[in-house]
Amino acid sequence: TTLEHSPTVALDRQASWAILPVANQSDTPQAGLRLESLLDSQLRSKGIQTLQRYPAEPSAELLLDPREVKAREQAMQWARDQGIRYGITGAVNEWRYKTGVDGEPAVGFTLQIISVQDGKVLYSASGARTGWSREALSGVAQKLTNDMLNGAGL
Repeated sequence: TTLEHSPTVALDRQASWAILPVANQSDTPQAGLRLESLLDSQLRSKGIQTLQRYPAEPSAELLLDPREVKAREQAMQWARDQGIRYGITGAVNEWRYKTGVDGEPAVGFTLQIISVQDGKVLYSASGARTGWSREALSGVAQKLTNDMLNGAGL
């Protein structure tokens, strides 16, 4: 596992949180949506009860899609309108099984926790992880997500 993150900050688990769109910069369709689902369950398991997901239209998640910037701006405005305190977003860089005999699962992504009202990044992390050939890709992603959220003090 490779993991780098900013210093831990004091985050209020009782505050309102939103999962904002996660960009998919990998070759795997819907990898961003998969990470959003993982974040939903992981944050709830860490005691965050007031959690919403941005009600976005599903997209084809094209690489370097110019709509991503607009979607992120719309999601931040939606979160402000809802009175949400923290937003979590990120980007998936790798989400696949490696080619070859073993076919190990490999994931790589970034996460950011943002103060919705002023857009300030409170915490950021980037990481990559590979698993053994018989491990599920989602399990490897779950471990990396958990490590990143632990780094945020959650």
